[in-house]
Amino acid sequence: MSLNVITVNVGAPSPARARRQLEWIAARPEDIFVLTETKATPGSQLLAEACAAANYSVTFPTHDPGELGVMIISKVTTTPDPLTGALSYLPARAAGVIIATSEGPLRVLGAYVPSRDATLDKTERKKRWIEGFHTALEATDSSVPVLLLGDLNVLEPGHQPEHHQQFAPFEYDFYRALTDRHGLRDAFRHLNPDRIEHSWARRPDLGYRYDHAHCSAQLLALLHGCDYVHQTRDVLADGSRLTDHSGLAVRLAMTARAPLLPSDPATAAPSEPGLEPTLF
Repeated sequence: MSLNVITVNVGAPSPARARRQLEWIAARPEDIFVLTETKATPGSQLLAEACAAANYSVTFPTHDPGELGVMIISKVTTTPDPLTGALSYLPARAAGVIIATSEGPLRVLGAYVPSRDATLDKTERKKRWIEGFHTALEATDSSVPVLLLGDLNVLEPGHQPEHHQQFAPFEYDFYRALTDRHGLRDAFRHLNPDRIEHSWARRPDLGYRYDHAHCSAQLLALLHGCDYVHQTRDVLADGSRLTDHSGLAVRLAMTARAPLLPSDPATAAPSEPGLEPTLF
């Protein structure tokens, strides 16, 4: 048996796109879904409402109007991780749950790091959030191993192709600090030292590996897979896509101790157009 976790940027979906994402979730084998770029809008609320109605465990921090964040939905029982709400600045951009496994408790954390442009305001915003995230990780540190997933909006040093003119030293420093400061290893790069993959692309020949999974060193021996799921970017029959990001699926050699019995969240979603969910 294995524990399967996937992260994907859902792109602040409209209700119509959220319904297609629910169908995708229902068909996936993963136990836990870390969804990034959620928002306090009907589409993200629909994801949370439908999954809760289908007996998933749903962690959906309060998002301020217009702000983006993280949602974690799970087919296994979860308890809140102290990271949820530990940030004082843009707190919805990080969340976490703890699950019981055959190897002991596991912290599953999600993060959606702010993007930026060339303006000073956006740059300072990203710097401030990153430092707050470092502080929150240190404040909630424990002996329980961590699996951190999400759209980190940073690239690894040596990324191919190079995008050095678009990224500042502090952004590469954030990626390095996940290992040097917090002891978390890049799971994909651990298993694939030389493989080039991109989870988002401005155009086919200009890709970026924005979406990451990092884990505590004690999980490396249990890490049996870390692969990008590019089908989420495929163009559908109506010309739309589930999202413009690839998913990233992680497989660990452990078993969840308290599985739930969820139903199909796509059929649990409200059917009336314009009906807004009420649980979150």
